Amino acid sequence: MAQIEIRLPKMGESVIEATITNWLKNIGDTVNMDEPLVEVATDKVDNELPSEAAGVLIKRLFEKDQVAQVGDVIAIISTDGDSGSVSAEPAKEVASASVSAEEITKTIETVVSYANGISETIEKNGASGKFYSPLVRSIAEKENISMNELEALSGTGQGGRVTKKDILDYLDNRGTAVVAAPAPKTETISAPTSQVAPVAASTQLGGGTIAGIKEPVVTVNPGDEIVEMDRMRKLIADHMVMSVHVSPHVTSYVEADVTNIVNWRNKVKKDFEKREGESITFTPIFMEAIVKAIKDFPMVNVSVSGTNIIIRKDINVGMATALPSGNLIVPVIKNADRLNLTGLAKSVNEMANKARGNKLKPEDIQGGTYTVTNVGTFGNVMGTPIINQPQVAILALGAIRKVPAVIETPDGDFIGIRQKMFLSHSYDHRVVDGALGGQFVRRVADYLEQFDVNREL
Repeated sequence: MAQIEIRLPKMGESVIEATITNWLKNIGDTVNMDEPLVEVATDKVDNELPSEAAGVLIKRLFEKDQVAQVGDVIAIISTDGDSGSVSAEPAKEVASASVSAEEITKTIETVVSYANGISETIEKNGASGKFYSPLVRSIAEKENISMNELEALSGTGQGGRVTKKDILDYLDNRGTAVVAAPAPKTETISAPTSQVAPVAASTQLGGGTIAGIKEPVVTVNPGDEIVEMDRMRKLIADHMVMSVHVSPHVTSYVEADVTNIVNWRNKVKKDFEKREGESITFTPIFMEAIVKAIKDFPMVNVSVSGTNIIIRKDINVGMATALPSGNLIVPVIKNADRLNLTGLAKSVNEMANKARGNKLKPEDIQGGTYTVTNVGTFGNVMGTPIINQPQVAILALGAIRKVPAVIETPDGDFIGIRQKMFLSHSYDHRVVDGALGGQFVRRVADYLEQFDVNREL
């Protein structure tokens, strides 16, 4: 009997596990190629995984609420149509690992619940029959949302399931909610000033382990509030600490005159929106210049593996995107060098909308080779961005400002008002020296300053 192992695929560069939230097929059911087989959830993406083979589902190695690691076999499909010895029980070889993961998860949930003073445990299935994922239940318990409140929510997920976005939207408007609920409990310190002990070497920072790093002694004063990081924030914290620990960061700055770009965009944006049904922002214009500069300096489009340098063939540009929750995610525009400006504009808008709507798929956030972050969105003129591993460089785009500038003409110099911005380029000094890092960002500025005001879209 031919059997195909279905494994948990890679769910993003910083995601190593996922929770099984719902099986869409039962033991003995026929499954078609690419037909949704199971729903999984991480703190970044909730997703349906398609079947990699056609046949009959004969084993499910993980059940609802169990945590699987990337690469684990989660199901077995018989491809000859024979259900064989169908078993709904998880395989013995993974039982101990699954139980261990489940026990750890329950322990963490118990500690978080205790710390937040939760008096009610949220069950995975409500009285109405609705299923609540571990992520939703965790948020509900942390925010002291009762089971009655959850049951009253209208979910936007499959079959009315309440998603992470649903519950976060509810929290934002909780004060005006129809269902009465107790106010979230926070912990305040009324005891005498105390100190939090330092974390030992080889510590856990946000959930991961960074060897040899100690957290400082933190003084907690009366009236201070202690808020537990959510899982996504812990992952971001791990990734940032790891990046600074691994890569010696250097940042070069260049000021670019983007007056031509501002004037051109003002001229074409209405026609573009009328024709394409969406807006053209500055981001795709800047991204186009970055892609051109990467072609000129391909050694910024690399990764480091031990003492080897991996020169990337593809140019996949990540765009750091702030989420409504305050967290950060980096969707990736694949093969950005193959897109014209209209294509880049559409891709930027699509990825930004999917990120803010919590609709990104695993493949949308993996495979990046270079990252751009727009700190100017928040009015910042420059920044020192942290490299998004395993990349070796990242560019921060500052705010565009009207400033007085010296303008050189054949008739002499004069002072005029120009639109300018700072570009901040952070790079890994193990493989990118100051000459390369500085030349690259200068080349980006050159492409921006040479932008053709008569360009047609």
